[in-house]
Amino acid sequence: MLDATSKALFHGLAQVSTLQQLASKYGMAPAGFARRFIAGETIDEAIAAVADLPGKGLHLTLDYLGESVSSAAAASAVAADYVQIINAIVASGIERNISLKLTQLGLDVDKATAVDNMRRVLEPADANGFFVRIDMENSPYTDATLEILDTLWRQGHRNVGTVIQSYMKRSPEDVRRLNAIGARVRLVKGAYKEPKEVAYQNKTEVDGAYLELMQMLLDEGTYPAIATHDANMIDATKAYAASKGYANDRFEFQMLYGIRRDLQMSLVKDGYRVRVYVPFGKQWYPYFMRRLGERPANVGFVLRGILSDRS
Repeated sequence: MLDATSKALFHGLAQVSTLQQLASKYGMAPAGFARRFIAGETIDEAIAAVADLPGKGLHLTLDYLGESVSSAAAASAVAADYVQIINAIVASGIERNISLKLTQLGLDVDKATAVDNMRRVLEPADANGFFVRIDMENSPYTDATLEILDTLWRQGHRNVGTVIQSYMKRSPEDVRRLNAIGARVRLVKGAYKEPKEVAYQNKTEVDGAYLELMQMLLDEGTYPAIATHDANMIDATKAYAASKGYANDRFEFQMLYGIRRDLQMSLVKDGYRVRVYVPFGKQWYPYFMRRLGERPANVGFVLRGILSDRS
């Protein structure tokens, strides 16, 4: 993870329209530099890109990229997109697991709009045996995200879970709350630029919080997802699970499409469950910039790709 200044830089670059136009032109070309991390711009491209994952022993989640929808009409259109995505996944026969953001579904309009659109997605998802992960966005949305999850849970939608970010100082309380109802949690470090009042800024503090939350989830959670590419966090999780006698199927590791593929396969070989988060969609640029902000090695890879594409 880069420091807060570098993370802020990449978040700023994500808002530069000229860079976004250049990225759109070069990044998703047939051999474009973003194709390592983005499975395509359409559901058909994404399904084709993940066809070989089950044969490698990997599980998958499709993540339709997008956020910050500002009108009820646009949010309704995204909900309709998700229904089509669910139908396409069912027809393809791949694993039935998706991820979404509540600001895609109208949370910036109002909470009721987001809940209504979530129900539109969950109706076919429930009927077809999907698991739906509600992603966690930046801190202004944390309370609303957890409240909506709780509302859906009380209404009988038990095929939903959410994400907790270890750099948020409030996260231990949130994990206890989610563990208590039995909701599945995906634990990440956190990719958004957050103020020091609400989030740890120092890597050592973020890592320490991650380890604390990992132990809480393994001890008391419902099939938690330990989502990290940090080998130290992974080794600590393996050691803690072994020390408690927890079976490998009590939890799963999760990693992002195109990142640390060597580590993904090593964990599978050692008998652990590994899920790959597979992003796709036309709104890929902000996600892509956050990935660059999280891992310095990705920057060199992309720069080489850009030079190659334009030579």
